Amino acid sequence: MKKRVLSGMRPTGPLHIGHLVGALKNWVRLQEEYDCYFMIADWHALMSEYEDPKLTRKYAMEMMLDWLSCGIDLKKSTLFTQSEIPAHLELAMTFSLFVPLGWLERNPTYKEQLREMKGRNLTTYAFLGYPVLQAADIALYKANVVPVGADQLPHLELTREILRRFNNLYGKKIFPEPEALLTETPKLLGLDNRKMSKSYNNYIAICENPDEIRKKVQTMITDTKRIKLKDKGHPKACNVFSYYKVFAPGEKVKEVKQWCKNAQKGCTECKKEMAEILIEYLKPFREKRKWLEGEKQERVVAPYMESLFKARKETDATIKEVKDALSLFHISAEKNI
Repeated sequence: MKKRVLSGMRPTGPLHIGHLVGALKNWVRLQEEYDCYFMIADWHALMSEYEDPKLTRKYAMEMMLDWLSCGIDLKKSTLFTQSEIPAHLELAMTFSLFVPLGWLERNPTYKEQLREMKGRNLTTYAFLGYPVLQAADIALYKANVVPVGADQLPHLELTREILRRFNNLYGKKIFPEPEALLTETPKLLGLDNRKMSKSYNNYIAICENPDEIRKKVQTMITDTKRIKLKDKGHPKACNVFSYYKVFAPGEKVKEVKQWCKNAQKGCTECKKEMAEILIEYLKPFREKRKWLEGEKQERVVAPYMESLFKARKETDATIKEVKDALSLFHISAEKNI
């Protein structure tokens, strides 16, 4: 049997090219080798967007379309929305019974995220406890493997601690301890050289229209040491050059490196070429998404409902095991009522 993978994303805005090269391309490969469950994590999204949730549903549908456009196949993988499966909150509540506050307060990314999302009131019960819900997400499907970057390893270790404690407390090894599937992803900064983020508005969406791509690429920060056209450039210090390495690897990278270092072309021309490369690279995804939107009921909604039903069956079975382990009352467990 194939090992099972669980991964997800929060629907907080349009998916961008950072998501494409950092996660989606890897997911498409994983579904050939693993039993993959991919989650639209809308409860997680609401932990930071609870004050203004009106776009959450829209972003969830757009995320589904983008995933399918990029190659997620509902015949190979199971796709579901977190809030459509009540068992996620049931199991999170169960885990919260025994997770010490200290485990959550020493979470290395908690304070970092509070700083990153300034201007929002995130000193909430849910935001502090989101690793507990994250552990429930993984445990419900008994995932064996979770694709993560090295910076996410502390999150996964906390999940493993929570599952280990459940198994030890209740004497039943219901949950396997998931292993990390370390994924190396290209480092792709935003247009302003900061982390690419919807909150910074420094991204290019996967299905961005060509004119908007051209405008956005022209705003990219290039080599700050190259002031005049005749000045020689420093490709390693230029964000635009890093995009060439991701989206036009091989001979083109060598060519760009030479013309930059020898001041044969200016940064404006370099960015124009990068924009056209990006437009061509993203063209198949734009076209497939347009086709999916035209056949939404048949190609998206109907297959998704089948996928959701499969996910619910899995979680129902897991929750039954959990209730039995905790001696919670449910009719199916009583023989003499």
